[in-house]
Amino acid sequence: MTQPIHQTNASGRPLTLRKTALLLMTLVMTSVSAQPKPTTGYASVNGINMYYEVHGSGEPVVLLHGAFMTITNNWTGWISELSKTRKVIAVEMQGHGRTADAPRDITSENLADDVAALLNYLKIPRANLIGYSMGGAVAMQIAIRHPDKVRKAVIISSTFRSDGMIPEALESIPKLTAGDFKGSPIEAEYKKLSPTPDDFPKFVQRLVATASKEYDFGADRLKATTTPMFFIHGDADGVRLAHVAEMFRLKGGEIHGDMKPRSASRLAILPDTTHVTLMQRIPIIVPMVNDFLDAKP
Repeated sequence: MTQPIHQTNASGRPLTLRKTALLLMTLVMTSVSAQPKPTTGYASVNGINMYYEVHGSGEPVVLLHGAFMTITNNWTGWISELSKTRKVIAVEMQGHGRTADAPRDITSENLADDVAALLNYLKIPRANLIGYSMGGAVAMQIAIRHPDKVRKAVIISSTFRSDGMIPEALESIPKLTAGDFKGSPIEAEYKKLSPTPDDFPKFVQRLVATASKEYDFGADRLKATTTPMFFIHGDADGVRLAHVAEMFRLKGGEIHGDMKPRSASRLAILPDTTHVTLMQRIPIIVPMVNDFLDAKP
């Protein structure tokens, strides 16, 4: 799954897909902070060799990137903050970054199974998850398919059903092409890191084909998960507010917290924030995430 690639400029006029793609990558790569060298490796899971990095020490948290993205262009600034108190495991999922593609669909179900297998490979019984966009969908699928592997999950600007996105977002996805990323850091990172650097057009086609299909994880299945979830959205991130409320409601939200016990799940909607700029709100989001992950039942 991917989220909308449609924004407006300062005058309110719509940006082209290409300009928005360039905006996305300009924002996520504005600052690269120095960090201690991580432990890196490849895990052979479900027919792929998944690249991973381990930073810091403490309770484990797995970072799950968005569609088209890598560790470096999704989690700039996040890793250095989170690894101050946690063992941060950042991964690159099928076809992304240093993890080669494979002859199977790039679905949230397959990616979820890969991450669960990675935790087994690393001998980590349970971990917290933080997923952005496509990665948020993967985190929800891990909670549904492998509940014993997940302690808590932070879901950033994601949906559990395709109609959770606003109509213009859904309409924009099938129109994306490799040309929309030409000259951008997303294209540059792919060509720099991928084992198949010349396959960028094919990679974009593969993701667009998957993201263009309707999907539904099932409200009953999401509700039945025992994993506390923290849903974080922008007020202009391309996800319908009714869908955000539905996800939170399924996880025990919409109660009067002064009159009865509150849900273990949480919700935050940041003002004046888009799908792209959410990832730049580190000073606001990371403390909330740490508080959620550290909270006792």
